[in-house]
Amino acid sequence: MLDANLKTQLQAYLERLTRPVHLVASLDDSEASGEMLGMLQDIEALSDRITLQVSRDDDQRKPSFAVTSPGQQISLRFAGLPLGHEFTSLVLALLQVGGHPSKAAADVIEQVKALDGRFRFETYFSLSCQNCPDVVQALNLMAVLNPGIEHVAIDGALFQQEVEARQVMSVPAVFLNGELFAYGRMGLEEIVAKLDTGAEQREAAKIARKEPFDVLVVGGGPAGAAAAVYAARKGIRTGVAAERFGGQVLDTMSIENFISVPHTEGPKLAAQLEQHVREYEVDVMNLQRATALVPADDGLAEAGLIEIRLANGASLKSKTVVLSTGARWRQMGVPGEDQYRNKGVAYCPHCDGPLFKGKRVAVIGGGNSGVEAAIDLAGIVGHVTLLEFDAKLRADEVLQRKLRSMPNVRILTSAQTTEVLGDGERVTGLAYRDRVGGDNHRVELEGVFVQIGLLPNTEWLEGTVALSPRGEILVDERGQTSVRGVFAAGDCTTVPYKQIVIAMGEGSKAALAAFDHLIRVSAPTPEPVAETA
Repeated sequence: MLDANLKTQLQAYLERLTRPVHLVASLDDSEASGEMLGMLQDIEALSDRITLQVSRDDDQRKPSFAVTSPGQQISLRFAGLPLGHEFTSLVLALLQVGGHPSKAAADVIEQVKALDGRFRFETYFSLSCQNCPDVVQALNLMAVLNPGIEHVAIDGALFQQEVEARQVMSVPAVFLNGELFAYGRMGLEEIVAKLDTGAEQREAAKIARKEPFDVLVVGGGPAGAAAAVYAARKGIRTGVAAERFGGQVLDTMSIENFISVPHTEGPKLAAQLEQHVREYEVDVMNLQRATALVPADDGLAEAGLIEIRLANGASLKSKTVVLSTGARWRQMGVPGEDQYRNKGVAYCPHCDGPLFKGKRVAVIGGGNSGVEAAIDLAGIVGHVTLLEFDAKLRADEVLQRKLRSMPNVRILTSAQTTEVLGDGERVTGLAYRDRVGGDNHRVELEGVFVQIGLLPNTEWLEGTVALSPRGEILVDERGQTSVRGVFAAGDCTTVPYKQIVIAMGEGSKAALAAFDHLIRVSAPTPEPVAETA
């Protein structure tokens, strides 16, 4: 089942096991069960600390397997084959159940251990979803650390009837004790914060006690990470407040134009960014959303310090600030879009596409992202209708040729989406207007994938920092904004071409400009030269 290369890599990891691991497989006569048995037998053969037991008459999902350890109260199970993006989740589960320590922060681990109650988590994932492993791995670790926590990771494509019954139309989808807990990417800290109701208040109090920074970076994407590294290397007090470290990179499937790295994936790059930042003395404050900026010369601010107010009620102070809050997916803004989000309206074709296998879907947007999404989906779903507002597609010609060659794709240009239609529980169709003839039309379908560009995350700065008509932060060639001591970088600014490599360069430049500003404002005033007779 596992190829020779994977076996070699996995065997090296399994040498780190410090206690026995017991795999308990629940199988039937299906082809998927046969594949799972082959995979588990391969794993058992790689380490004398691993044993395998097969059960065919239990009441567990089939095929599935539990990962546990004799003498330990660990309830962790995979329903389906954790390959693709989830293979790393399997490796980590084997290691952690086998006694290898997690790299999670010590205070978060203690939080997990202290959670009181019974928590039965079920996570639906797809093998092509780059957001799912973070959730699966976090909940698996929680099940290892706390005997009151159970977790089952379920391949939605393999358990389609279950997905239909629970109306799961977006992954990762997490259920807690039978009720929907959350959709979308979440890390360990975010999950624990949702369960530990007092965590936010404790974190706010902790933040409020922090001394002022020399450079405070707001945002943890490529621009923010680069700014933090460059600032920290100057030996000055540096902090990062990020709502989600990694930013938009976390939602990027494949990266092939990051110079010197022929290919990588967004979540992998995001993890490397955070690891690089943490190698320096940078105070990283994750899950922190900024709500206001108070300039140093404002009467409400402490003299000489810029204040950043946070959603949890705390605030941070700094001599300089680098804004790198990035951007988010643009929404259509039509009736039904909000109502049917995660019920047929989706923004990540890689994550959610497998849930629409054999169904009819629409892709909104004819740029590179939209056409790439339509091409990917056409290989999974029954039919794709691509709608573009303009009179022609804007994607690269090579992508257009590929799209037009696919037999199950229909392309509509000059098409203005007017409404997402549904039955109250899920999407049933899409209404659009022909911008040439003016006629209104309806398309019967089950899913809508929105790919119409980005919006800068700058609403919280309106009235404080000068913004362009598109909401981007106005910056000069040094990254300086309209507010003294406040710099900006990345996709939230007016700098053209929203690319990872450009954001990193702009973040580095903004940090250097902030350091230069600190030097100049702190330079002593020269003593007057005495006149000589």
